[in-house]
Amino acid sequence: MTGQHDVPEYAARIDGEPVRRERVDAFLAHEPADTRRPVPALAKDRLARAERQRRRWATQVVVIDELARRTCAERGWAIQATVSPEAMLTVAEADVADLGSIVAAALSHSPAARLLLTTLESEQHIPEEAVRDYYERNRDRYLTPEALRHGVDPYGTSATPADFLPYERAREGIEHDLRQAAARYAFFAWLDQARTGVEYAPGHEHPGDPSHPDHEHRH
Repeated sequence: MTGQHDVPEYAARIDGEPVRRERVDAFLAHEPADTRRPVPALAKDRLARAERQRRRWATQVVVIDELARRTCAERGWAIQATVSPEAMLTVAEADVADLGSIVAAALSHSPAARLLLTTLESEQHIPEEAVRDYYERNRDRYLTPEALRHGVDPYGTSATPADFLPYERAREGIEHDLRQAAARYAFFAWLDQARTGVEYAPGHEHPGDPSHPDHEHRH
């Protein structure tokens, strides 16, 4: 039996089933080397805090992977690729800005999470009215290069139809962007619901959980 002060062998439990610490360790082992470079002695406390937070952050990524695996299995979706911890080293900055570092890294690391997001995107229906409305409300995005060079005000009375990319040429890109945004919203809704059954071991809490002294509100 595990003693009261023994370290749990799991990083988290999902509906009572353990997600083993080894998966978090494996993920952390593939972080860039410069994040583990030697630091001056005066910075050791700061480094120790950062390492604890890094482990909590990595736990979130691994838990999202496990939740996505389970969801894919429940829905009968075959995951073709294998998990590659190295993949998270190339997370796009735009994805971090749009999704937060945890979800962006999870999507880079986890084929199951990518499959779930891709499937959600294919399920989104964007009405024609929504596409047209976006085009009309964001006229500045569709100025022609020549209109931009001449400083045409897209919302001014002097702008003419010739100053804008025609709706027919802009439509496909707008629909894609709106479908992607809707899929990401659905992904976050799924994640919020899926996380309700997660219990974290000490030292593996969410980095922003105010119950531990190192907490910081980052995603």
